[in-house]
Amino acid sequence: MTAFGGATKTGKSLLHAPEQKFIKWAIPKLPKFLMSHHLTYMTLAWSGLTIAFGFLADNDLVWIHGISVMALMQWLTDSLDGSLGKYRKQGLVRWGFFMDHILDFVFGGSIVIAYALFAPPEFEFLLLLLLLATGTIMASSFLSFASSNSFQVAFFGIGPTEVRIVYVAMNTFVWLFGTNVFWWGIPLVLAVNLVASIVLIARSSKELWHLDKANNVDAN
Repeated sequence: MTAFGGATKTGKSLLHAPEQKFIKWAIPKLPKFLMSHHLTYMTLAWSGLTIAFGFLADNDLVWIHGISVMALMQWLTDSLDGSLGKYRKQGLVRWGFFMDHILDFVFGGSIVIAYALFAPPEFEFLLLLLLLATGTIMASSFLSFASSNSFQVAFFGIGPTEVRIVYVAMNTFVWLFGTNVFWWGIPLVLAVNLVASIVLIARSSKELWHLDKANNVDAN
């Protein structure tokens, strides 16, 4: 059987080193009854609560901090689940890869839905485009992995941890200055995601093209 590339990740984010130090420190301290799949499934709770906080923020923006807390909690469980599985020798490598990343997609979608619940109605279409753009980035990463058996989690030093920090910063900014910042904030975030999706697709397409050509030469 071909070695599963999802067991190892390529690309390091700006915060990779301190994040790994924290994980190595935290894993042995987790209670024995807690297993990796428990942490993976907790993303479902964080996603549901994120949408609930978005609904509440429509009446009082202080609830937007709840979305930030959920982003931090999802980072915590998402960062620890794979390492905990290795530490406890559960062997759920392929299952963990599948469930972990499909639930990452669910959580990312829940954040966009939460914003749609308290954003002015004029932004509904832009938020739909944002959902499409973020989904395209994740789909590009997964399809590239399926084609090359190499899973890259960080691009240009930006990985999931950095993205979550940006969400927390955005939430704080909206709480301080109100939803009027959406008039320039949402188009800016959308533009960044669209550019990122185009760059990633073009990069993956080029790499896979050359890989196919190299394999074709070897076959001949």
